[in-house]
Amino acid sequence: MFEPIKNYYENYDEDGRLTSQHGSVEFLTTMRYIEKYLKSGGKILEIGAGTGRYSHALAKKGYSVDAVELAEHNIEIFKHNTDSGENITVTQGNAIYLRGFADNLYDVTLLLGPMYHLFTKEDKQKAISEAIRVTKPGGIIYAAYCISDVSILVSGFKRKSFSVAEFIEKGYIETQTFSARSDPSLVFEIVRKENIDDLMSTFSVTRLHYVAADGYAYHMREEINLMDTKEFDLYLQYHFATCERTDMVGLSAHTLDIYRKD
Repeated sequence: MFEPIKNYYENYDEDGRLTSQHGSVEFLTTMRYIEKYLKSGGKILEIGAGTGRYSHALAKKGYSVDAVELAEHNIEIFKHNTDSGENITVTQGNAIYLRGFADNLYDVTLLLGPMYHLFTKEDKQKAISEAIRVTKPGGIIYAAYCISDVSILVSGFKRKSFSVAEFIEKGYIETQTFSARSDPSLVFEIVRKENIDDLMSTFSVTRLHYVAADGYAYHMREEINLMDTKEFDLYLQYHFATCERTDMVGLSAHTLDIYRKD
């Protein structure tokens, strides 16, 4: 089931995804919430680190970072981007079984990619369970998700990356509620908040925030990329002020679920 994922990242510029102006909204929002809870000397684990955009940014701020990544292609770029002086490691591994990582070790655990690519409830629960296991009591876990409604609206109806009608015929989109499902051949798992709530209901954690990581940036990518610095700063102020509003968060392409280990 992992071959489509590995093939995808071997042919995709993951390293550049968060560097465009519209892509930086997700990065800046996520970093803002990570730094909200990080303390000096904090130890971080990033599971599914990709090419290390977050891991390197945090290591450059002086934090100790361990990273786990599935795709060898991403690990090669991760290592190439590592500067001397960064207190950082990267190993190949799988989010659903963190071989060699001890219990209760990390102050902050980041699960910013794996939930995009896990397609069964059992595998999702394993990934969440492993993230909780390696986190210290009172530590903070961040899990990111791809939201289905934006995929349907923007990738389906607007950009026509896929045919909504064909996906309905194939059973990927339900006809009454337009809830969606995926499988490994489509690479990305897409969910709604009620799916996340159901997943988390069995774990002993306290939700601190549920955040629209990129808000409307995915809908407005062309307009945001054309903004000058002053207008973009104003847009970010608006986004940060509204990114936890429950009436808006459902139309974010990516969401960030933040919780404390009890």
